[in-house]
Amino acid sequence: MSLHHSTLGLLVDDDEVDVQGLKRAFKKSKIGNPITVARDGIEALEILRGENGRERLPKPHLVLLDLNMPRMNGIELLREIRKDPELHSLPVVVLTTSDDERDKVDAFDLNVAGYLLKPVTFPKFVDILDVLNRYWTLVEWP
Repeated sequence: MSLHHSTLGLLVDDDEVDVQGLKRAFKKSKIGNPITVARDGIEALEILRGENGRERLPKPHLVLLDLNMPRMNGIELLREIRKDPELHSLPVVVLTTSDDERDKVDAFDLNVAGYLLKPVTFPKFVDILDVLNRYWTLVEWP
């Protein structure tokens, strides 16, 4: 089972423990889709646009985005994505520790596909990916 047979994903998160946890959860959920990792918003934009010597990532079908990162946080990245004509339609799901109401409002004002709180335990990471997997396998992509 996979998110979509050709889906590429971009994970934007500076926390190595969370990155490794998500990769393990992808494996546990038997989601073999390619995932690229960016450590902050600036690196994510470089990867999405093919800037500063980085190879351009084919347009991903899913961006998992943390909010609290150095250099360029998740809300700042979302603003850049939404005003970029080539990136504006990217489906972004926020996966963060922030339960702040302002963050939720800002994220949904920038058309996120969902806002999920990072789970504390590995089994909850797997549960979240199972739900995302079920949703994304049903979506009809253009």
